[in-house]
Amino acid sequence: MTVEQNVLQQHSQKHQQTLLNQLREVTGTTDVQLLQQALQVSNGDLAEAVAFLTEKNAKVPQQDETTYYQTSQVSSDRYISVGSQADSNVIDLTGDDKDDLQRAIALSLAESNRAFRETGITDEEQAISRVLEASIAENKACLKRTHTEVWSDSPNPHDRKRIDNCPVGLKNVGNTCWFSAVIQSLFNLLEFQRLVLNYSPPARVHDLPHNQKEHRNLPFMQELRNLFSLMVGSKRKYVDPSRAVEILKDAFKSSESQQQDVSEFTHKLLDWLEDAFKMKTEEDGEEDKPKNPMVELFYGRFLAVGVLEGKKFENTEMFGQYPLQVNGFKDLHECLEAAMIEGEIESLHSAENSARSGQEHWFTELPPVLTFELSRFEFNQALGRPEKIHNKLEFPSMLYMDRYMDRNREITRIKREEIRRLKEHLTLLQQRLERYLSYGSGPKRFPLADVLQYAMEFASSKPVCTSPVEDIDSSAPPGGTTGLQLPPSSLAEQDSLASPESSGSASGPASTLSAAQQQRAPIHKPFTQSRLPPDLPMHPAPRHITEEELRVLEGCLHRWRSEVENDTRDLQDSIKRIHRTIELMYSDKSMMQVPYRLHAVLVHEGQANAGHYWAYIYDPHQRCWMKYNDISVTKSSWEELVRDSFGGYRNASAYCLMYINDKKPFLTEEEFDKETGQILSGMDKLPPDLKQYVKEDNELFVKEIEEWNALQARKAQQEKMAVAAAAASAASSTSISSSSPQPMSIDGSPPDNAAPQQDPEYMEQPSLTNDSKHLQEDTERAISRATAEQEERSPEALLNAALKLEYARLLRFAQEDTPPQNDYRLQHIIVYFLQNQAPKKILERTLLTQFADRNLAFDERCKSIMNVARAKLDLIKPEEVNMDEYEIWHQDYRNFRETTIFMITGLELFHKTNYVEALIYLTYSYQYNKELLSKGLYRGHDEEFLGHYRRDCLLKLNEQAAAMFESGEEPVVTTGLGIMNELVVPCIPLLLVHDTERDLLAVEDMRNRWCSYLGQEMEPNLQEKLTDFLPKLLDCSTEIKSFHDPPKVPAYSTLELCERYSHIMTTLCNVANHGR
Repeated sequence: MTVEQNVLQQHSQKHQQTLLNQLREVTGTTDVQLLQQALQVSNGDLAEAVAFLTEKNAKVPQQDETTYYQTSQVSSDRYISVGSQADSNVIDLTGDDKDDLQRAIALSLAESNRAFRETGITDEEQAISRVLEASIAENKACLKRTHTEVWSDSPNPHDRKRIDNCPVGLKNVGNTCWFSAVIQSLFNLLEFQRLVLNYSPPARVHDLPHNQKEHRNLPFMQELRNLFSLMVGSKRKYVDPSRAVEILKDAFKSSESQQQDVSEFTHKLLDWLEDAFKMKTEEDGEEDKPKNPMVELFYGRFLAVGVLEGKKFENTEMFGQYPLQVNGFKDLHECLEAAMIEGEIESLHSAENSARSGQEHWFTELPPVLTFELSRFEFNQALGRPEKIHNKLEFPSMLYMDRYMDRNREITRIKREEIRRLKEHLTLLQQRLERYLSYGSGPKRFPLADVLQYAMEFASSKPVCTSPVEDIDSSAPPGGTTGLQLPPSSLAEQDSLASPESSGSASGPASTLSAAQQQRAPIHKPFTQSRLPPDLPMHPAPRHITEEELRVLEGCLHRWRSEVENDTRDLQDSIKRIHRTIELMYSDKSMMQVPYRLHAVLVHEGQANAGHYWAYIYDPHQRCWMKYNDISVTKSSWEELVRDSFGGYRNASAYCLMYINDKKPFLTEEEFDKETGQILSGMDKLPPDLKQYVKEDNELFVKEIEEWNALQARKAQQEKMAVAAAAASAASSTSISSSSPQPMSIDGSPPDNAAPQQDPEYMEQPSLTNDSKHLQEDTERAISRATAEQEERSPEALLNAALKLEYARLLRFAQEDTPPQNDYRLQHIIVYFLQNQAPKKILERTLLTQFADRNLAFDERCKSIMNVARAKLDLIKPEEVNMDEYEIWHQDYRNFRETTIFMITGLELFHKTNYVEALIYLTYSYQYNKELLSKGLYRGHDEEFLGHYRRDCLLKLNEQAAAMFESGEEPVVTTGLGIMNELVVPCIPLLLVHDTERDLLAVEDMRNRWCSYLGQEMEPNLQEKLTDFLPKLLDCSTEIKSFHDPPKVPAYSTLELCERYSHIMTTLCNVANHGR
């Protein structure tokens, strides 16, 4: 018998209360007697009870009384498992005679019974939300999901090669992030890892499995061993868990694309492992009750102490994963306190015999691995669907469990009573403080100290003798017209008086006004005058107040305000002291003897119906947190964990917490070789059969790498031969002959429309190109200046002088602070080399190549200098300049220019609001630029600048696609979702992988926009499309999925490239300035 099968009988009254609450919530009926009658008629079947209340003709099924847990019965040998599944025979869901509501209710009852039997605590909200989520996802409105895109491996095996001893990731084989998160958390428990790796099936099973469980569990156990062995010794960056996943999916009886629940999967996994190890221990053990290592590792016991109808009871029960409610609590201790103490509940027997019942839970034995399920889902009755609870819930990295232990029962009760008393006092103080801070009897309230201050300011204002209305009326013109009612002619006259110089010697009515009229105060025009007239008071003021009255009033107000401020300060200080006292209540040493360290946090991002899982796992050897996100395994931090796990900040929050006993280091300690005393690592950890398994897989991977290398070598050889053939063809077709190879152009643009290269440093140039002409002009200027400044006119002396002058000019460019509209690196390759500190030999050879250009040979002086430069190039020995390094530097510059072309094109398209095409160019420019920046700060462009426009482009495309979806028109909706699936969704991992704050917020904004549709009414076809699309959008993996191939970019001359760069950068700067 497994832990799941050893189920204690539950409290019948408590179970009936759960059913009563569910029935009241579902039907809205508040008549307790009617609800009790429905439960009695249906014998506890919630679906039939609903039918009784709604149709009055439901059938009455029979239910085994043993499904109820009788609190008064004590069983010392039987225990329950929080991790066990709901009884399969609670209700049949395979028939077609139940509507969606009854299916949801039936699932709710099944899950509620399971959780109730397992925990002994009322958890109806968690149960209802969990099962209704599953019900809605599978049944409601016939929402069918298609197969989710399965990730494809990179064709280059070097991209999939494991680096050193970096942890191995798990491939997502179709919405299996739930599998990866749980398996990685368990694998990094080294004791659990050892148990799985060293497991051997019972000898009696080798012939034939005896039952269905053996037929299922033993193959899964072997696949899990194989998977763990690959995670230990594989040369791959990540491994494929498909075989183990398929066995699990068969057991879940769900479609491949359905997102599984972490807690449900963990329950089933531990049950299977328990069964497998139980078979082994029964075969190996000689004692009556052999120990099951899975039970010893993950299961503990608690004592249920309580009163039922005046009768005391105590029951010892076993638990696995401990469920905790999140809603209404701020931290993990508050959740635990609420779960360990159940308040009094009314008996359901009858009104005459009603009594009070309640119970406490006290842990008698904690497991080495303590797992908490955080219930973050609840069912929204108004919307008819489950919703995720995003509330913030804090949890510590070190959890002390002393206050929940049975041995500390008495002292904990004393402290709880003291905390209860302090909280009551705290509530009174907070209420008093609230009266000070929100004073008044109307809807608007203000701090009392501020009210007194305002009263004092009013009393101290300068008294006025007239009302505000009379003051304004007194300035009206003759005829009784007020200033607010002046006709246009009067306004014109006043304006002419206000500016006599503008009217000149004009005659008419305005010139005949009396001097008294001209000196009259100007009229206040409320809609045309920006400031009040000087004689109008800035604030209301008392009309009449004597000095004595003011003195008495000010004295009272000052005294009262001081008293209020002192009272407020005293209340705030008292509240702080009480908070501090409560926080330190369990900080004494005697209550810090059972430490549990946080080992893993399983995180869920998304909504109730769709989302993604990943795990944060602590590495005690590196003393850091690691983030396991499918194939991606990266170093993380406690700050990142808090941001993603506490909730309240984004749609991500912790779903499961795994703590380990800090006084049992064997859980995470490496194993030592008994003979040598050395730590076992890598393949040394594995038993012989798994060593052979991993060795064979590694050999296959090494063979794949060798085949790839051979294929690439053949391609490179073919390309080299093709280039050589093309060069020979170009050389034979030119009419210009040369006795020595011609130097290459310094143009770094891709040679799409130029002659192909035979060697990295040489290229035939039959005619002048724009770039060579540009370089020729620079070179001629340097030669002319050298000729003018150099006394010695020999070609070698002129060459040396010209080289120095050109180098000095380019060095000056490299050292200048360039404006945003210019980038001197685009003007000359030497500037790029100088800013990136290229080796001196690379600089010298590149500059010498510029002067060796045969296009300089238009006169004897330049021709002689060119010949000297070519001779110097020929004299350079191979060992003096590493030609491979030389070619790498030049290739980097060509890549820089190509990246610039991608960037410029993307920015131009963005400016033209062609966001679809712009995103492709901006995405590739960002990726190429990041590769350049990995070699040096000045190898590429500003990463933040490129990231801004890539991010902005994604947000605008997301808005466009969302607007298309909201239109509801089928072709438009399809187009919008196509933009999301083909462009936006593949780009999201690119934003997540670098984990910058702005990119994360952008992703969150995009996801929130689409998740907001979940609560809206829409056509079934739109709901189906949304349900199919959301898992892809919410997938948080940093796996880079397929994207559009990079577009072909034309070659541009240096002049064209610089002009386009300057134009688009100037345009964007002007737009930004205009926006500000």
